[in-house]
Amino acid sequence: MSVPSVLFVCVHNAGRSQMAAALLRHHGGDAVEVRSAGSAPAAEINPAVREVMGELGIDLSAETPKILTVEAVEASDVVITMGCGDACPVFPGKRYLDWELADPAGRGAADVRPIRDDIDARVRALLAELVPTA
Repeated sequence: MSVPSVLFVCVHNAGRSQMAAALLRHHGGDAVEVRSAGSAPAAEINPAVREVMGELGIDLSAETPKILTVEAVEASDVVITMGCGDACPVFPGKRYLDWELADPAGRGAADVRPIRDDIDARVRALLAELVPTA
């Protein structure tokens, strides 16, 4: 059986999509393939995002924002957008979900924690659906 592949996309790939990818990797391990990208990547991960993920023992220091490519979309079974608008290419046969989430840009850790927790709940539900035994 093939491993399901998920791509998380937001504009800057510095907050929401990075948190979602890290949480899915954390909870799913080798049971799922995870990618994240942005339509207009930032220079670095949002410091408040790094801080609140570190609180969960998830280190984002080695992660960098990446540009969204057609290849990344083609290689993914599920594409989850988080406010990237029309920048995401759409291909037949892919499953698309749009998660409406507050943007952590410019917010401190106290305001980013609820966004992280919302993403965590969504990621856990997605994982249970994609890999029922995880």
